[in-house]
Amino acid sequence: METSRKTSFDNAKRVIVKVGSNVLTEDNGLNLNVVRSISRQICRLIDRGLEVILVTSGAMSAGIRKIGLSRRPDEIPRRQAVSAVGQASLIMEYENAFERYGTKVAQILLTSEDLSNRKRYLNARNTLNTLLAWQVVPVINENDTVTIESIKFGDNDNLAAMITLLLDADILIILSDIDGLFTKDPRTHTEAELIPMVTAFRKNLEKSASAIPGSLGTGGMLSKIKAAKKVTAAGVPMVVANGNIPDILEKLFNAESFGTFFMPQSERLASRKCWIGYSLKPEGGIIIDGGAATAVLKRGKSLLASGVVGVEGDFGQGAPVEFKTINNDVLGTGLVNYSSGDIRKIMGLQSQKISEKLGQKPYDEVIHRDNLVITAEKDKRHQEASHDD
Repeated sequence: METSRKTSFDNAKRVIVKVGSNVLTEDNGLNLNVVRSISRQICRLIDRGLEVILVTSGAMSAGIRKIGLSRRPDEIPRRQAVSAVGQASLIMEYENAFERYGTKVAQILLTSEDLSNRKRYLNARNTLNTLLAWQVVPVINENDTVTIESIKFGDNDNLAAMITLLLDADILIILSDIDGLFTKDPRTHTEAELIPMVTAFRKNLEKSASAIPGSLGTGGMLSKIKAAKKVTAAGVPMVVANGNIPDILEKLFNAESFGTFFMPQSERLASRKCWIGYSLKPEGGIIIDGGAATAVLKRGKSLLASGVVGVEGDFGQGAPVEFKTINNDVLGTGLVNYSSGDIRKIMGLQSQKISEKLGQKPYDEVIHRDNLVITAEKDKRHQEASHDD
């Protein structure tokens, strides 16, 4: 297992580094020493020939310090305003820190809508690839001035996972204020043990993670588990480590075993399928029977109307939709060839009967396999597929 970890770092060429608020913040606002340390470490990785993209929190902390507030405001508009003030200071501090090492930075502010719209998704990818070709470090944050949910829940872990998939990165490193994933919260349980490697996402793992919250109102360890599920399912490894350890990034790339390593699946997922499976927000659901689950999970088949037993929500043709079992276990996401209304009319029918019901049959498949992504974990895939064997 340690060999897999070392190989992942040895083979990595494009790296996403996400730094959380708990690392970047001190009592009176942004911790400038940490900003400078992270910047220095990234520059050293670049000197090794790596491409590094930085996903950073800290805008609100910087804004609190700049305005002179005693704490984070409670009201959403005030939080958005504080973030707007702080973002200017945050990028200025990064620019000054990277400039010491002759490296330029570019500020990128994104929302989830930017990554769920295919055209904007591709535009963002092209821009980021251009910056990397120019040897400019992209410094990415969620656009808190227009995104209410990010301020309420502060989930830059998810943003980092989406950027990892957007750019076909080789590894995601999340720097937190604790040493990794523990069996319990190490701040309150002395018997808590560090989990050095995760190879499967079992329920007890999420239970352990949910008991380790973030102290600044962020997603905490559970959001990091969710980010790891996304990237490892796409074949990308992830590490959660303590960002306060001196030179932590260099130590990780020197094969020192810090933090928790999340083992990726063996096959890399194509970029477009990453977008379908992990950037789009499902607009509804399709319930399928055991035979359809087996065909999709084990044989790589398209989803046909004959295997559909239920439809949830209202959605149009081309919409992203989850498909799930009758037990409500989500198996994946796909782009539908028919609207929810038409699927309700043709569900359970053989493909040759579709035209009789709708007056036409533009497609044989409800979801074509090229537009279908399995997001269920491997053990869940085997379990569901075995039900019909």
